[in-house]
Order: sequence, then structure tokens, then C-alpha cells
Amino acid sequence: MDLVVIGLGYVGLPLVREACRAGLRVGGLDRDPRVVAGLKAGLSHVDDVSAAEVEEMLAAGFRPSVDEDVLDGARTVVICVPTPLSEEGGPDLTAVRGAAETVARHLEPGTLVVLESTTYPGTTDEVVRPILETSGLAAGEEFHLAFSPERIDPGNPVYGVRNTPKIVGGLTPACASAAAAFYGKFVDEVVQAKGTREAEMAKLLENTYRHVNIALVNEMAVFCHELGIDLWDAIDCAATKPFGFQAFRPGPGVGGHCIPIDPNYLSYKVRSLGYPFRFVELAQEINDRMPRYVVERAQQLLNQQGRALKGAKVLLLGVTYKADIADQRESPARPVARRLARLGAELRFHDPYVADWRVDGAEVPRVGPPPVVRPGGGQRPGAEQSPWDPELVAALEDADLVIVLADHAAYEASLLSRHARLLFDTRGRTRGARSESVELL
Repeated sequence: MDLVVIGLGYVGLPLVREACRAGLRVGGLDRDPRVVAGLKAGLSHVDDVSAAEVEEMLAAGFRPSVDEDVLDGARTVVICVPTPLSEEGGPDLTAVRGAAETVARHLEPGTLVVLESTTYPGTTDEVVRPILETSGLAAGEEFHLAFSPERIDPGNPVYGVRNTPKIVGGLTPACASAAAAFYGKFVDEVVQAKGTREAEMAKLLENTYRHVNIALVNEMAVFCHELGIDLWDAIDCAATKPFGFQAFRPGPGVGGHCIPIDPNYLSYKVRSLGYPFRFVELAQEINDRMPRYVVERAQQLLNQQGRALKGAKVLLLGVTYKADIADQRESPARPVARRLARLGAELRFHDPYVADWRVDGAEVPRVGPPPVVRPGGGQRPGAEQSPWDPELVAALEDADLVIVLADHAAYEASLLSRHARLLFDTRGRTRGARSESVELL
């Protein structure tokens, strides 16, 4: 194999697709037999890769496997395994260590090993390198070692693996050159960092920047509501400035892997030096409290209508972490629903991308038609599906309160404002269709 990707999820599978399109012979290793079986059958479990594209990858020779022998003779190995937070709040590198140990058992002279999993600066050199060197080969001398941060944005129709600049940081200049040459086969622009630590820091800097700015507007949303200021309009006005400003908008919390998790890796590393990372820790505190604030606002809205939250029929629209994808990782919809349920609300949900949804083990009833599965067995529902069937319209009209938690394109503002008796829009979906029944975050 020219390439073996370890971890065939949201990062690894798009990488496999682009490498196959470039004519590389690609293998994949994943410990989940269901994922591998699905891929072998031409199915996709990732939003950004269709079933048809999996079929094309298989036709190009892609070989997904649960057997680590797929690594034998691989010229390049890219590690794309998860790095969640541990119970202590630091990075859990169990999967990274396991992948490195697997690679070490099959490592050969001249192989390029790249870590793409997001982690704290120093991981490639301090954690991955010693494990790989148990093979008896020396990093930077007998095999190449590099870090290249993933920049996947699920659901982004414009930027993907090929046209997003790829950062690479090598253990040595030769390692960096080998990594740049590899990615240059299927990525339009490769940017070389000074070293692995700089490349690791670049990823955390990108996400910490977003994390802090989202927290800024989330905090503004709280006091602007008290002051009677339309923050959404203020942001739109500020965004007309052609320099010196980038628009961020408030929401019910932050989700996905990057924003709620990645900045904590940097905070963990800074704390190990004996310093607090106050910006990150404060941003985390602000963003973590947004689900509670959403529920408080929901209570206020019902109170103004002479209703209590306990026993109220609440319909949640959109339970994924962002618009127009099926990804539910760290979605703020879950803590919102958890608190609403604890306060006695009768919950139902709708999402054109989610067939069933559970919170703390309890199933939340779904309204509307189930998601459309694309022909060919793909797991991603069709974005072209219209949610405006009679059952959903009836549910909107019946609910005491409707809360928009994910601004899927299918949720047309005019229809929401027309059918919902009381609508709390946490995503600004209905900014252009204001009515007395609509309240923005």
C-alpha cells in the first residue's frame, strides 16, 4: 500500500477518498468491525463521504480492514484516531498510543508516519516517537515522523481536504519534506511549519480563537437581551466593515469535537507549567452555561404566556451540533433537553438528519417523517427532504413552545413563524421573518 489510514471516521475517510482519487493504493484500519463491514459493502457512516464515493474508493483498490496486517509494507501511515478528554480534563491519548503501538509492530525503514489526531504540543515527539522507536528504528534517521493537523469542517460544501491548505511539521527537515511531498500528491497547498510542536499549536490556536470569540458573543447575548438590544442586528452591522472584524454569532452552546474539546488540550499543557490559561477556561465556562441559559429563557417565555414549564409541550428542532449534517458529537441540544426534562417539560424532537434520539438513556419521541437514506445504502439522509409534512406542521401548532437548536436549511423561517404558536430561535434562523410569536436568543 502507498498509504494506510488508521481511523476511518470524519477525518480518516475523506483523506482516503482524496488519496484514492490521486491514484494511490490505500488501505484502512479501524477497530470497529461494523464500520469496516459497512465500507466493504459500499456504505458510508460519514456526512462528507457518500455511498457512491465509497464505491469509487473500493473500485480504486481501497482495502478497509480490522486486521493490522494491512500495515505490512505501507509506505505512509496516517493516524486519525479520536482524542477525547479524560475524566481529569486532559487529553485521553489511549487511541493514539494504541495506534502507535500497532504501527511499531509493522514499521519498516523509510516509512512516513503522520499523526493527524488533535492533541497538545509535544505529543508527536514525546508520546508517539518513543512508542514507534520500540521497533528498533530511529525517528528522523530510519523512518520519517510528522504531525499534520486535520482541518475537516463537516458539511462544508466549499472546503475539503484538497483545497484546504495542509500544515505539516516534521521531526526533522527531511521528515517535513517527506510529509509535504506525500500530501502534495492530493492537496493543492502544503504549508511547512517549523516543527511538530508548531504544527500541533497551529491547530489549537485555530480552535481556541473560535472558542473565545464564540464565548464573547454568547456572553453579549445574555446582557443584550437584558438591555433590549438586538445583538443579531448589531453583528450584521459590524460585519459590513471590510477589515478588522470577523462575525461570530451566539448559540445554545458549542458542539462537535473541535470547539468544546480541543482548546482544553492547550489549557492542560499550560497548567502543567504551573499557569492558568484564563481565556480558555473562561470561554469554556461561558459556553458551558449557555444550555442552562436557553432553558431559563424558555421558562421566561412560557411564563409570559401564563404557562409553567412543567407539563408544557416543548418541540426541539434540530439536535445535531451544526446545520445540515447528522453529526451529534457534543451537541448542545442534549444538555438543553436534559434540563428541560428534569424541569418537567414534555419533549419531542424533529431533525431531518436524525431518525431517533436518546437523552440519558431515555428515548425522546420524534415527529415528522424519518430521514431519507440515499440510494445505494448511504447513511446520510437527504438534505433535499422537506420537513413540512402534515405531522410536523401539526406538532408545531400543538407545541406550547418550539425551540430551534440547529439551523438546518430545511427549516424555512416563514413556515416556522407561521405555524409555531411560540418560537424560541437560538440560531437566528428566523431573523428575516419576525413576528410577536418569535423570540431570538
